[in-house]
Amino acid sequence: MRKLSFIFLFIVNVIIIITGCVPSQPTEDYELLPSERLTNKLEANRRKIKNFDGNGTINVSTPAMDNSATFRVILQKPDSIYLTIMGPFGIELAQALVTKEKFIFYDALQNTAYKGSINSKVLQSIFRINLSFDDLLDAFVGSVNLTQNLYTPPDNYVVEDDKYVLTYLDSARQNKTVYKVDVRQLGITDYQLFNNDGAEELEGKYSKFELLENVAVPYKIQIQNFTDDQKINIDYKKISVNKKDIHIDFKVPEDATIIKW
Repeated sequence: MRKLSFIFLFIVNVIIIITGCVPSQPTEDYELLPSERLTNKLEANRRKIKNFDGNGTINVSTPAMDNSATFRVILQKPDSIYLTIMGPFGIELAQALVTKEKFIFYDALQNTAYKGSINSKVLQSIFRINLSFDDLLDAFVGSVNLTQNLYTPPDNYVVEDDKYVLTYLDSARQNKTVYKVDVRQLGITDYQLFNNDGAEELEGKYSKFELLENVAVPYKIQIQNFTDDQKINIDYKKISVNKKDIHIDFKVPEDATIIKW
């Protein structure tokens, strides 16, 4: 179990994602949208991405570790996340497949696979972040689920330079979220979560956007979790979306040791 926890901690620190950048045209050349139209456009863009295939590098810094790795992630909405972690010279170290019902993690070096059912506690143990499965899918594509805000205006909405700034107050959870959206490409460039005392708990910065399927997708992600003192930097080298021939081919070797968790 101790070894399994170490493996999950490694995966965790490998998983999270995406958004932000700016061209040079003046803001005046663009129609400034009211908040309702902006949230509708952002939500429509989120739903355009049906599958996602990206590879790059990730650096994770915590009080206990400071590691870098090469990885590939494949997402198929609405039900699967596949991750491959590679070492030097492209040597496969591990693979993981997580769905809404189950997970499997394969340690290639030890030829051992771990399997189990998915629930909120397991997700949080694997990814070390309190997100639902659907939120994890969105995080990898650099999108934010704004469904619940489609008919609720932000508590504050302004345009600062070349950014829309939307602020939502959540009285139930007693927190505040702030989103900054690039006026030109409609990509979320900054995300901040504050607790009831006004202290910042989470910050995300997203940049190097490219338009894929007319959706602004970031290639560079910087996420800082102030509560757990974690910093994650991701640089995508290649991203493909909505591929017709995308397929997750993950088979555990027949001679692998299987451990149920």
